[in-house]
Amino acid sequence: QVQLVESGGGLVQAGGSLRLSCAASGSIFSINYMAWYRQAPGKRDLVALISSGGSTNYADSVKDRFTISRDNAKNTVYLQMNSLKPEDTAVYYCMAHLEVARSNFRIYWGQGTQVTVSS
Repeated sequence: QVQLVESGGGLVQAGGSLRLSCAASGSIFSINYMAWYRQAPGKRDLVALISSGGSTNYADSVKDRFTISRDNAKNTVYLQMNSLKPEDTAVYYCMAHLEVARSNFRIYWGQGTQVTVSS
């Protein structure tokens, strides 16, 4: 059984910062890539992704404000969010592409954490 547990959401004023964490636990052979998505009313959009080697990709709307990082020893991914804007308000979801057995890869999602940015 694999779980992704997120923490760090909350209410912050525009211009403030938050740090999200997502820890993967359970029967994990290895972790390929990890990512953060967000969902306001509507579809779920990619915010940032980090590969097993540390390469990163960001949505244009968060470049230069958000930083994704990971601690492989702790199976944890982080999202440091600075200069937050009201349009960043959404439920943020952690996603991980995991190898649960040799050559058996699956995608798992966290439960979501609410981020609310007030103007």
